[in-house]
Amino acid sequence: MKIGIVVSEYNYDITMMMLERAIDHVKFLGGEVSEVLKVPGTFEIPLGVKRLIEAGNVDGVVTLGAVIQGETDHDDIIMQNAARKIMDISIETGMPVSLGVTGPGQTRLQAEARIEKARSAVEAVIKMLKANKN
Repeated sequence: MKIGIVVSEYNYDITMMMLERAIDHVKFLGGEVSEVLKVPGTFEIPLGVKRLIEAGNVDGVVTLGAVIQGETDHDDIIMQNAARKIMDISIETGMPVSLGVTGPGQTRLQAEARIEKARSAVEAVIKMLKANKN
């Protein structure tokens, strides 16, 4: 199982820890991280996913990011649109793509507490890949 990971650089301190957890968990579950693509923010994740899939080097894609609440509804808009496009790409291509982006409406402390959610995103892709083989 060749897994690609698309990770947001925004909130870098949090997302890079998520990336470490995800890479370790892919290996633990018997997969291989074939490519890691860093994008500027959560908004750019869907385009990154599309590029990894089109390159043809992955069996599934894990997305990672942390959307933290600000003073406006910007975090809601970013999260809703990114999540929708991630799902659309997965359905259109038939390739498992997980939503490992935490938020919206979370504080920085809550985002830090959810770093381990990266493992759940990995598990979702691997379970879907195994389900496709049955």
